[in-house]
Amino acid sequence: MIYLETGSTDPYFNLAFEEYVFEKMDPTKSYFILWQNENTIVVGRHQNTYEEINQRYVEEHGIRVVRRLSGGGAVYHDKGNLNYTFIVDKDAAPDFNFAVFTLPVIKTLEQLGVKAEFTGRNDLTIDGKKFCGNAQYVRRGRILHHGCIMLDSNLDVVVNALKVREAKFQSKGVKSVRSRVTTINAHAPRPITMEEFKSLLKSYIFEAEGLEPMDLTPEQLAEVRRLRDEKYATWEWNYGASPAYDMRLEERFDFGLVTVYLQAERGRIKGVKIYGDFFGSGELSELEAALVGLPLDDNLEKSLEPLDVGRYIHGMTARDLARLLRG
Repeated sequence: MIYLETGSTDPYFNLAFEEYVFEKMDPTKSYFILWQNENTIVVGRHQNTYEEINQRYVEEHGIRVVRRLSGGGAVYHDKGNLNYTFIVDKDAAPDFNFAVFTLPVIKTLEQLGVKAEFTGRNDLTIDGKKFCGNAQYVRRGRILHHGCIMLDSNLDVVVNALKVREAKFQSKGVKSVRSRVTTINAHAPRPITMEEFKSLLKSYIFEAEGLEPMDLTPEQLAEVRRLRDEKYATWEWNYGASPAYDMRLEERFDFGLVTVYLQAERGRIKGVKIYGDFFGSGELSELEAALVGLPLDDNLEKSLEPLDVGRYIHGMTARDLARLLRG
């Protein structure tokens, strides 16, 4: 397994670095990347950015906003946060099986006297509180799995910068963001430095997989910077236009929150935009395009069955989507 560090705390560069390694580097090899961002909100691929962040707070505090390749929910990064990425063949784990990739974090924390566990869809928790979220992007037989580990993050900023819907609190059985999240150092027998934690995590991966350190060439880094400037630093990628709609439909499922902005005309779908913190391996725009023109009648479920809805929204069935679209 090849080991890389981005050498930057610029979130636009770091997300571009991830994509470059995933899309352009030798697909026969596996990669492990460690990286950190300056104060940043990272939104999931399928989320409506405006609904996930407190825009005024973000602007007043100079917090950057960037969209990642993977699905899932919005997270806050700062320099008290360590991010890790695995890029491997799909055979390494079934689609959206997160537990196998989080084991190194759990084992590293065991060495430090902290008991962590994998819970829910994609979280690592200590005493029932989340300190690490995980997400995946699957394409062409490859998996990009990344997680953000809150070692000593500023939780007050997490609370103020992110919007979290009441439905999400209810699904977790908690009353607020602050009561649900924590940091590793809040539970450690002694303060753990970032360098110590990084070193132990790298050592665990080295023993389990064998790590071969590598740096990108100047030419490769130039390509990363180009991708940064042309994609990840753009308003179009990170925000995009707000959708026009007649109806806003929303439901929380076991696999995540799904929000649909729907335009209808004469009983048929005229336009549709789907957002949420779910995961999926297909391009969501393909599903949205396939929905246009379908009648919103009792036969909608049958019309949806050929579309393989679960490929785009992992865990969702044609029946689930039909019920949501019909309000």
